[in-house]
Amino acid sequence: MRPPARTRPAVLAALLALVLTSCSGSPGPEAESTSASSSSASPTSAEPSEPPADPVQEQVDTALGGLDRRAQVAQLFVVGVRLEDLSPGDALVADGVGGVFLAGRSQAPDTEIAAVAGRWTESAPGPRPWIAVDQEGGAVQSLQGPGFERLPAAVDQGQLPPDRLAGLADVLGADLAEAGITLDLAPVADVVPAGTEAANDPIGAFGRQYGSTPADVVPDVRAVVDGLAAHDVTATLKHFPGLGLVDANTDEVAGVTDPVTTAASEQVAAFGELARSDAEPFVMVSSATYPRLDPDAPATFSRQVVTTLLRGFLGFDGVVISDDVGASVAFQDVPPGDRAVRFLEAGGTLVLTVTEEVYPEMLDAVLARAQADAAFSDVVDAAVRTALTAKAAAGLLG
Repeated sequence: MRPPARTRPAVLAALLALVLTSCSGSPGPEAESTSASSSSASPTSAEPSEPPADPVQEQVDTALGGLDRRAQVAQLFVVGVRLEDLSPGDALVADGVGGVFLAGRSQAPDTEIAAVAGRWTESAPGPRPWIAVDQEGGAVQSLQGPGFERLPAAVDQGQLPPDRLAGLADVLGADLAEAGITLDLAPVADVVPAGTEAANDPIGAFGRQYGSTPADVVPDVRAVVDGLAAHDVTATLKHFPGLGLVDANTDEVAGVTDPVTTAASEQVAAFGELARSDAEPFVMVSSATYPRLDPDAPATFSRQVVTTLLRGFLGFDGVVISDDVGASVAFQDVPPGDRAVRFLEAGGTLVLTVTEEVYPEMLDAVLARAQADAAFSDVVDAAVRTALTAKAAAGLLG
């Protein structure tokens, strides 16, 4: 996010006043006397005032000052632990990881999840970690125990009247907040054309889409984003630039391709519209390849997709998170360390791995590359600042 520009009009107005004064001719004796008297009474009155400090960036600067380089880089990772046994998360949090993803499914009550989340929050040596889940509804709902309302699939949520969907989204946000969850890897913003649902293995086959056109999807997804934000839970729009036109799941199949999507596609525009929400959601990048956007790399590793299209053309300057780059079949032919480096090079912010085993290798690879390559070190600096700015906005730095 860019620092606020509230002071620019004032500075421009002051400069304009000086220009107008210099162009108005020499003042008469009375004016000179008044000016001299005024000057002597208040010698600093003509000096421009210091712009007010940005409290968010002050928090970020303070946090950065307390982190060595390794701790800074650790903030760029969200690492999974299985819901059946969350104890490995203790070591990850002690190591300063940016976030912990609760992977799998659980029937544990909200009080049990909240106790673990609270322990991690209190024990974090630096910025508090994101506590993340997949809580979409239908077949994709990580937390299902007492205290968590069972959610219909997105395709059914999309059939609800707007007020009922808003109410359901509010309940979702309240349930997650009560359990200490701060990041939901939802909602799905992919558009699956009518009649193709069954063939769309990752989304349509499970009813994870809110509709078959952007006009259907955008208001419903916005309602979910707002419902989460009302309870200080950050949403994640996925899977940019869209998985609605593929026929295989990148978690299970390598080389998944969407040969149709372009920068001008309605689905891409829908992501851009939603990403600019005041609620400041994250955007998750798809692991598929889009030849008409970049024929040489999957979106995860594509600077054309992440930087040129999402950040440049669509104007998104928030957190870009990868889909899973740990266990996903899509990336098994790429060394784990290279996966993290290439995602950050593309313009990403947070590396998500659902398996903790590859995290040390990824962290070491990013550190080594940053130490050897000044340009990549600058990329890491920018990603860390973006990550910490999001945490400051979410209350995780205060």
